[in-house]
Amino acid sequence: MFEIDKERFGNFIAMLRKEKGYTQKELAQRLFISDKAVSKWETAASIPDTALLIPLADLLGVSVTELLMCERVKADESMDAVQVEGVVKKALSYSEEKIDRAYRRKNKWMLFYIVALAIGCGELIWFHSMGRLNDTLWVMVLLGAIFGAYFCFWVQARVPSYHDENRITSYSDGPFRMNIPGVAINNNNWRYIVLVGRLWAILTMSLYPVLCFFIITWQPTLWITAGHAISAVLVVCGLFVPMVIVGKKYE
Repeated sequence: MFEIDKERFGNFIAMLRKEKGYTQKELAQRLFISDKAVSKWETAASIPDTALLIPLADLLGVSVTELLMCERVKADESMDAVQVEGVVKKALSYSEEKIDRAYRRKNKWMLFYIVALAIGCGELIWFHSMGRLNDTLWVMVLLGAIFGAYFCFWVQARVPSYHDENRITSYSDGPFRMNIPGVAINNNNWRYIVLVGRLWAILTMSLYPVLCFFIITWQPTLWITAGHAISAVLVVCGLFVPMVIVGKKYE
């Protein structure tokens, strides 16, 4: 069984941190985690999640390999096959968590997304036929489609466990990045945050064109002068504000 020597790992982290002149709090802030988490690493109470290995290694000025080996590797030293295999196995066994994606659960939101996308596309075609299609309109529907595709199909059902152990306001999943200032994202509030994202995306695709139609029909001057502002307000008040509210309520 290839396991990390927690005590050796903690001592190595503490040594590198001091060499760089970071306090535990400064290192934690750069990693968007709590200083208690860094303290736990250095006292061998726990080890960081695999998602933190690369940024941690970069901040401490070592490679991920050196971090896993808990020692520096000299530039003129090459690793033999046995050493390489050991490091790889350590990395593979470092986290046993499996990512559970939304599409694996075949949830009803996938159907809602498809229906809303079809409605939104139909409305865009209708607006185009009337000569009223503009950049703001199709960009908003496109944003709804992109966010909806992630939240309804690809989003993680649970965030990594280190979110429950530390106060982390950011979430990273491949190219998708999200930060909710003042809200600790964890497995208590994650499903509500995801729900807000799904609802916003589906309503934006299906109902935003309808809202635009009424504004353009009854208040064309308002749409010409404040169309972009209205769209920005809908994004902030319809997506980010509700995420903050439910995030704080259930964190």
